[in-house]
Amino acid sequence: MNKTVLITGASAGIGLEFAKIFAKEKYDLVITARNETKLNELANEIKNHHNVNVKVIAKDLSKQNAGKEIFEQLKNENVITDVLINNAGFGVFNNYWDVELQDEKNMLQVNIMALAELTNLFGKDMVNRGGGKILNVASTAAFQPGPTMAGYYASKAFVLSYSQAVDFELRKKGVQVSTLCPGPTITDFQIRANMEDLNLFKKGFTMSAEEVAQIGYNGLMKGKPVIIAGAMNKISAMSSKISPSKVSMKIVNWLQSKK
Repeated sequence: MNKTVLITGASAGIGLEFAKIFAKEKYDLVITARNETKLNELANEIKNHHNVNVKVIAKDLSKQNAGKEIFEQLKNENVITDVLINNAGFGVFNNYWDVELQDEKNMLQVNIMALAELTNLFGKDMVNRGGGKILNVASTAAFQPGPTMAGYYASKAFVLSYSQAVDFELRKKGVQVSTLCPGPTITDFQIRANMEDLNLFKKGFTMSAEEVAQIGYNGLMKGKPVIIAGAMNKISAMSSKISPSKVSMKIVNWLQSKK
């Protein structure tokens, strides 16, 4: 019988590429995102190319208890989740004084609370079964503060710190929690955050969603606690650890300025 992977934010970008990779590796899929139409299109595509089952759950993780609802639905349907990919997330980009509070709250709900809720519920379930894998998608933003995206950078710092601590505890129970830290990636992320014209997304700074997902998958299967996608991003992450915060923030501020 095939193992099952649950992927959040699966309708586009890195999540969509994760779905394709796991289907190729003969996992049954549970895919979730807000856009049910896109999820169904992806499910049909995967079913046509791979002999696996695909379950669609349309859910908005910015709503409180959405993660719990997903968990309870799968438990009620006796779906055993062997791998959880917490990929859903988005950024709010603007001068801080222009950021809408509700947008910030929605982002923090998705990036932090929903991820923590799903990690907690499925992680405990995996502990009870004696095994499982979780991949939480953070960002290279986790390694420094980020002017014009203060909440987003802070949320990813939470994901990295939280995931490392949970992994430290759960490894002894047979459950692995890895953290994927991509850098700038060509997805719908920058469109949603209105960031297409920034220095950050100039040619040469970016990776494809397919590349990032494959690196994430390979690292997860090798049991790596932290997976940084790409050589340049590894250098950037290392540099941010030794650079004064003011220097790091000046660099981030330039990268997140218009071309």
